[in-house]
Amino acid sequence: MIAYRKLFRVSKQSPERELLVERAARAAADFGAAAGAVDEQARAVLGINPTDASILAVLYEREQLTAGEAAAAIRLSPAATSTAIQRLVAAGHLTRTPDPADRRRAVLVLTEATRTLLAAIYEPIGDEGTALLADYTDDELRVVTRFLERGRALQLAHADRVRALR
Repeated sequence: MIAYRKLFRVSKQSPERELLVERAARAAADFGAAAGAVDEQARAVLGINPTDASILAVLYEREQLTAGEAAAAIRLSPAATSTAIQRLVAAGHLTRTPDPADRRRAVLVLTEATRTLLAAIYEPIGDEGTALLADYTDDELRVVTRFLERGRALQLAHADRVRALR
């Protein structure tokens, strides 16, 4: 991964404004890198790759999915998703069970051991992060939320742009 801080370009503004914008941009990049460091360590603990981690993350959030829903959620081809699911089942992270609504389909469910491990990894971060946010005013939270939502949309749009370079 390229160091984002070398890519920051601040338009001509007052020197104070340029420093503030650069500081905010660096803080956002550093935040993303720190979250990436946690995810990297979580993948090491779980013995999985980033694609597998994406599937586990979606399942942790949604409880159960079909393979097709998992593929759509992580924006991966059905074939690649099927391969990842096979790895995760073999590693003991997922089970396939009959869909209660349609017995012809299977749904993916996290094993209890994996759900417990994911909770041990990520729930303390969520709890402490929520406590940090409680220190902000309502107006500050609106700004933080707007920035993060817009930043996420920007990152996903650029992920699509970069994907098209293949």
